[in-house]
Amino acid sequence: MPILIGSLRKDGFSARLANALINAAPQRLSLATVAIGKLPLFNQDDEYAPPEEHVQFRARLERSQAVLIVTPEYNRSIPGALKNALDIASRPYGQSVLAGKPVAIASQSPGAMGGMAANHALRLAAMSMGMPVMPQPEVYLANAERSFAADGTLSEAAPAALLTDFMEAFAVWASRFVAAD
Repeated sequence: MPILIGSLRKDGFSARLANALINAAPQRLSLATVAIGKLPLFNQDDEYAPPEEHVQFRARLERSQAVLIVTPEYNRSIPGALKNALDIASRPYGQSVLAGKPVAIASQSPGAMGGMAANHALRLAAMSMGMPVMPQPEVYLANAERSFAADGTLSEAAPAALLTDFMEAFAVWASRFVAAD
């Protein structure tokens, strides 16, 4: 299952949170981050003859059964690179590769709200794209700088049990939408 990370920082808190979620995931989930930082900007003029990077990105998401999104909050919303990636995946209208794919969203912030505004903005966007959004548990990692040790691993201040519960719930949530063979 692909993980889209909203921050482009190499060792940012969102990347660290994504790694912590991968480590907390049950064995039955196969997770891998999908890079979004070098995707050309979405341009509706090109949506029927998209750049090759868009074609490859869409194909990767189309093959997936579910999507995990980990994001920071920028100006009470989602980062531009993540919005661009979602636009690429969801266009042209009626040809979204995300429609029907279950999604779980985790956000983080150095602030006290844990990226709640970005998380909720993503929930609205995902619902508008026809993605079933996992309702509970929710991850809003506040004071992110306290949640990670210098090496990027979870610190004692991190809610490790919540991350484990979140990933177990995501595995169950995703399985509800996978067609039986």
